[in-house]
Amino acid sequence: MGNKNTVYLTQEGLDELKQELDNLINVKRPENIQAIKEARALGDLSENAEYDAARNEQAVIEARIKQLEKMLENVSIITEVSKDKVSIGNTVSIKYVDDDEEDEYKIVGSQEADPFESKISNESPIAKALFDHKVGDVVTVESPNGNYEIEIIDIK
Repeated sequence: MGNKNTVYLTQEGLDELKQELDNLINVKRPENIQAIKEARALGDLSENAEYDAARNEQAVIEARIKQLEKMLENVSIITEVSKDKVSIGNTVSIKYVDDDEEDEYKIVGSQEADPFESKISNESPIAKALFDHKVGDVVTVESPNGNYEIEIIDIK
């Protein structure tokens, strides 16, 4: 699946990254430059907390812009999603074999992972175990807390 630098994103995830980059370049960067100018105008830079804070913020903004630009250069959009076998972009319903509890996860690239929205990274133990399996398959998840089995109930 692509090279090590490939960033897997859904179209929604790509749009969010582009929006963040646009906001950093067109809103945050100009605000920060203005803050630096205003802090400079206050005089002595050696004891100027506003100036130091603005410079630190500038470093954070510029680093994030570089990071986003690099990610966008290496992006791979998840488009065609097979419903036969689990891969990135699928939403998978699973049942934990031990306790009959069910869960549903959307498998996304690591940049989009958000456990609170049930979006798990393609690099997570559950996603790795599910890859290339079909509905009805029981797979073993290798986790730091010990292995456990899950059954694939549905693939969307």
